[in-house]
Amino acid sequence: MALNIPLLKEICETAGAPGFENRIREIVLREVDSLVDRVTVDNLGNVTAFKKGKQSKKVMIAAHMDEIGFIVTHIDDKGFLRFHTLGGFDPKTLTAQRVIVHGKKDLVGVMGSKPIHIMTTDEKNKVPQIHDYFIDLGMNKKEVEKFISVGNPITRQRELIEMGNCVNCKSIDNRVSVFILIETLRKLKSVPYDVYAVFTVQEEVGIRGAGVAAHQIEPDFGFGLDTTIAYDVPGAQPHEKVTSLGGGAGIKIMDSSTICDVRMVEFMKKTATKSKIKWQPEILQAGGTDTAGIQRMGKTGAISGAISIPTRHIHQVIEMADKNDITNCIRLLEVCLKEIDTYDWDFKL
Repeated sequence: MALNIPLLKEICETAGAPGFENRIREIVLREVDSLVDRVTVDNLGNVTAFKKGKQSKKVMIAAHMDEIGFIVTHIDDKGFLRFHTLGGFDPKTLTAQRVIVHGKKDLVGVMGSKPIHIMTTDEKNKVPQIHDYFIDLGMNKKEVEKFISVGNPITRQRELIEMGNCVNCKSIDNRVSVFILIETLRKLKSVPYDVYAVFTVQEEVGIRGAGVAAHQIEPDFGFGLDTTIAYDVPGAQPHEKVTSLGGGAGIKIMDSSTICDVRMVEFMKKTATKSKIKWQPEILQAGGTDTAGIQRMGKTGAISGAISIPTRHIHQVIEMADKNDITNCIRLLEVCLKEIDTYDWDFKL
């Protein structure tokens, strides 16, 4: 299966900080409109693409549209911006990066900090903090305020490139899952149960969109789609890796917000093995996904699991995913949705 790299590139490069997902939502709406029976957008901004099944049970899949970003909190007398984070950042990854400030028009800025040449020894040895950084737009205050206001979102600038058998870009988390969900919908001709493919908002700041969508849909079954750690690099111990790049689709067992339903985990493993889809188990000790919202926010809960995409250098601008892993994730989701009615879901009493 050849991946549609131009579409993946567009999805990854498009700006969409938490709460400001308009641009990526427009792409999703464009792509899914002809693939499903109905498309809706709720008050929070989630896009739900609905495909009618042969039976009345409901399956919800969630892929969040937002990316980690920032928001402008202050413009100082010289035109430099201060900001607050939207999502989790390791401060050292901000050094020497370009960003885009989305005001009346998009302006490129750079993350500035104190030059090493004038740091004290203590400052050189200190771990960087978010408040050590500012954004320089190369303009004075009067020029900046023509276009930028407090409350404007900020995203990171980095284009998608292909490296070996991998793709590398900012926001692979979680735009690769948006891509996977779109491409899966493209392959589904008929499904046994009603499918609600939800492109969610504000996951990076607390799994907010998925909770609202699950409360409305009340799914019987659920699949989260998100990236996970591939810590298979120099210095990593075997027990630290979580997943490996090229090791296949990740089948989540648990993360810090979800213990996946044992029936769903078993179903996914058996389905992958039977269909000769390469897979690997995933246990993520820190970090959560939309899976938690799907699982818990309906009235009776949902039998839920997750497909995880192994990703190196996560929450940086150089996130990397393997093309074969992406393909295996598409295949696994497709087969699971087509065969979900063939499994015995009853608890064994």
